[in-house]
Amino acid sequence: MSYADSLKELLRPLGVYALENGLGAGLLSAEGTALDGCSEALDCVEREMFLATAEGDGLDAVEALLTHRPVANSVSQRREALAALLRVGGDSFTLPAINDNLTGCGLNAVAKESDTPETVEVRFPEVPGIPDGFAQMQKIIEDILPCHLQINYIFWYITWAMMETRFGTWETVADGSLSWKTLEKSVIP
Repeated sequence: MSYADSLKELLRPLGVYALENGLGAGLLSAEGTALDGCSEALDCVEREMFLATAEGDGLDAVEALLTHRPVANSVSQRREALAALLRVGGDSFTLPAINDNLTGCGLNAVAKESDTPETVEVRFPEVPGIPDGFAQMQKIIEDILPCHLQINYIFWYITWAMMETRFGTWETVADGSLSWKTLEKSVIP
């Protein structure tokens, strides 16, 4: 129900105003339209002020507070990455906390202690090859991880066995007319 309709319903019991025609109806319609605009603006402000519901300006405002922008392909990934970056703090040096903070890259990045002292391995389990935007992710990761640690990035690539499991025949691949990059991303284990 619009505000114009609400105003008319409020005034109808009084029986003194021309609510459907005439000058009074025109004024109520204009006032109702203005209130509808205010309501829409307030709804937008309410949506954008919470990270969990923000879609545009709210996300931009949070990113302006941070050193890095996450590499994210969707609004939900961007929200999740920003929330992770906001959680980074002085007590974020346990492996579970580091892995939680690495979601601030915008992708699922996983850190694991290696057999070599003071060395961490970082993997991207959902992305074959080197992820798009890796240079930006690398900066974020190196800011999140303690500076005394050596970081080894581990990338994985699809195998012929993975291709055969996913597609069965080359005809299936040819029918999809996929580029190698698209094909590679469709074989995620």
